[in-house]
Amino acid sequence: MDRLDTMRVFVAVADAQGFAPAARLLRMSPPAVTRAVVALEQRIGARLLHRTTRLVRLTEAGERFLVDCRRLLAEIQEAEASAGGAHAEPQGPLAVTASTMFGRMYMAPLLLDFLAQYPKVRVQAVFVDRIVNLLDEGMDVALRIARLPDSSLTAVRVGAVRRVVVASPAYLAERGVPRSPAELAAHDAIGFAPTGGVATPWVFRAGATGERVTAEPRVRLEANAGEVGIQAAIAGHGLTRALSYQVAPHVQAGELQIVLADHEPPPIPIHVVYPEGRRAAAKVRAFVDFTAERLRGDPRLSLQL
Repeated sequence: MDRLDTMRVFVAVADAQGFAPAARLLRMSPPAVTRAVVALEQRIGARLLHRTTRLVRLTEAGERFLVDCRRLLAEIQEAEASAGGAHAEPQGPLAVTASTMFGRMYMAPLLLDFLAQYPKVRVQAVFVDRIVNLLDEGMDVALRIARLPDSSLTAVRVGAVRRVVVASPAYLAERGVPRSPAELAAHDAIGFAPTGGVATPWVFRAGATGERVTAEPRVRLEANAGEVGIQAAIAGHGLTRALSYQVAPHVQAGELQIVLADHEPPPIPIHVVYPEGRRAAAKVRAFVDFTAERLRGDPRLSLQL
C-alpha cells in the first residue's frame, strides 16, 4: 500500500472512530486497515491514534496530521478532476456581490453578457453597500472598491477610481470655482451619509506636501444615497463628492465639472476577490477572467476621466 493509500485509510479510521467501521467503509479487512495505520505511524515516527477495546481517538500529533492529510488529499482530488475535465465547462450557480451603484452601472450589464457566453451558469447578484463576508454569506465572488486588508482571499486588481468633487457649470459660473479645499467653506454642498448618520468628511491632499486636510463646505442636504447628491449637483444646488465612475457619464455629457483635481486623495483600487485561489471552480475562474478583461478595458476605471 502506497503513502497516499495509507493516508486515506488513516482519515477513514479517524472519521469512523474505529478500525472495524473504517474497514467496512473501505471494503477492506480490519487487519489490513490496522497494518496500514501502523505502517503510517512507523513511517512518520509518531503515534497517531490512541487505541482501547472500545474507542479509537486521535493523539495530539494525529489531530495535526489529520488536517494536513485532508488538505493534501483534497488537492490531489482537485488536480485529478481538473486534469480529467470535470471543471472544464463553467456551470451551476454563481453568487456575485458588489456595491449598489457599481452593481447597477457596471455589473448588471456585465453579468448579462457573461450569461450569454456561458449558458449553463445561473447567477445570483447581491448589490449592497456594505462589506459582504463571502464565506459566511455564501458568495463566490465580490467586486470591492477599497484598499484591501490582508486576508485569505485571492484578489485580482481590475482598475481604480478617484474621489472627486463636482458641480454643475451653471453653479460654478455663479459662485466661482474653488481653487483650494479651504475655499469650500464659502460653497454649498450635498453630503453623503452612508448609514443615515453624519455625512462623510471631505478629505484632501494639501498641494505638493501631500498632507491630509479636511474641508467643511456648507452641507445643506445629506443623503444615504450617492445618486441624490449627484442629481442635486446637476440641478445646480452645490458641490458634491463622489467616486469618479459614479459621475463619469455626467462629466462626459457636460452636466458636471470636476474641481480641486490637484488636491484629490490617492486613487482607490478596484479588485475582484474570491476565496478558493487556484482551486476555484471553473465558473468562478471564468467569471473572474471575464470581469477583469471587461473592467480593465473601461477608461472610466483607469482614472481617464
